[in-house]
Amino acid sequence: MGFLTQLEDRARRMDSLLCVGLDPHVSDLPEASAGAAREFCLRLIEATRPVALAYKPNAAFFEIFGAPGMTALQEVIAAAGESAPVILDAKRGDIASTAEAYARAAFETLGAHAVTVNPYLGQDSLEPFLRDPQRGVFLLCKTSNPGAADLQDLPVGPTRYIESRYEESMFIASLHVASMLYEHVARLAVAWNRNDNLGLVVGATQPEALARVRALAPDAWLLAPGVGAQGGDLHAALAAGLRADGLGLLIPVSRAISRSEDPRQAALDLCQAINRQRAALRPSLSPLPYPLSALADGLLAAGCVKFGQFTLKSGLRSPIYLDLRQLVSYPRLLVHAADAYDRILRGLSFDRLAALPYAALPIATAASLLSGWPVIYPRKEAKTYGTKAEIEGVFNPGERAVVLDDLATTGESKFEAIEKLTAAGLVVKDVVVLIDRQSGAAEALAQAGYHLHAVFTLSQLLDYWEQTGKVGHEQLAATRAFLKSAG
Repeated sequence: MGFLTQLEDRARRMDSLLCVGLDPHVSDLPEASAGAAREFCLRLIEATRPVALAYKPNAAFFEIFGAPGMTALQEVIAAAGESAPVILDAKRGDIASTAEAYARAAFETLGAHAVTVNPYLGQDSLEPFLRDPQRGVFLLCKTSNPGAADLQDLPVGPTRYIESRYEESMFIASLHVASMLYEHVARLAVAWNRNDNLGLVVGATQPEALARVRALAPDAWLLAPGVGAQGGDLHAALAAGLRADGLGLLIPVSRAISRSEDPRQAALDLCQAINRQRAALRPSLSPLPYPLSALADGLLAAGCVKFGQFTLKSGLRSPIYLDLRQLVSYPRLLVHAADAYDRILRGLSFDRLAALPYAALPIATAASLLSGWPVIYPRKEAKTYGTKAEIEGVFNPGERAVVLDDLATTGESKFEAIEKLTAAGLVVKDVVVLIDRQSGAAEALAQAGYHLHAVFTLSQLLDYWEQTGKVGHEQLAATRAFLKSAG
């Protein structure tokens, strides 16, 4: 179980999203000493144990006391870690052996369970921190300070997104070029989270950014500082950042608890306030963030997903049928789907899109027109004339190809395509699909060293259509029963 799954299990058991900040400001201490900082934090830990999902000590307030301060930090982390995960707020960021040393210091020497890290130096600078699935990283994405916009709001790209709606059963879409650096960081984090241990830091003072990051990283855990002393609005942060299951958001609060007359009661009141608002918001939370919700609606309206009784290739009778070949007849919906692939692809490293015939060919073409990435495709059968090519398109041995398909079921067709691509000298690490049927493909590919990325899982789509009333309960129940029996 990775760090984030463990955090999520604890959040469900405790029914809490409160992260207690351990920030011993010198002005709050009876004297400026490491011992006073230690005692300040230990009292706060003891007062808040019943409701603290996690603790977040800020390294700076200990480092100012030199070596005794670091000893105090180690003792505070040990005390907090007896009952809850500890996120060291240190904002580390460096490369090679220096990053290795920072990771060892945070996890081995100090004993923290997670640490905040700066993404500015790129993926290789994060690898030492992400190596152990039991240890977590929260990547700075959109911070809570006023000056965050100086860099984090800089336009990068072009990255396209789709605005869409339905008018009298007609799919209306408009294409925009608009992306900021923090959005790019969010996309990268989704791709880099391969060990279930990478979350994002997005300030509660930036609810609009929080909503955009949630749309880009629908499953991610977000650490949202800024509620309380920094002026972040709790309701706005929860409305923008919660997942559909009411989880996925850590609310760190420090001074509003530590400076209250009764820290225990202040923490309890905060936890209850968070839970009341979670309960009030829950009915309005979509299992899918915009614009994925609009794409899910479009797939249903276009007949790319059908409910009824269908005979599958295997001979089984199924209450659901997925036919993404229909996308070619709905150009705006096809662009919308290509944009959803684009959001995943921009977090991966590759040279060419390798589309699997036949359903993925128009999708890859649309993605190529959006992004400029060149397309190749392995033929179902080798040509017996001309070049006798098994792979169409221009490529060079040694280049990296990302496999694109419409669906993932068992993974069998993916392995066949990968075999042809690697035989031609191409390197394959990633497979991207629109819908993962959750029938074993992800596990089979992972066992062989490949990573499956899906815009949707089938269960996500079913949950969304159930909550929005787009599909009847009987059809959904029959489909879930069929999938369970087939699995």
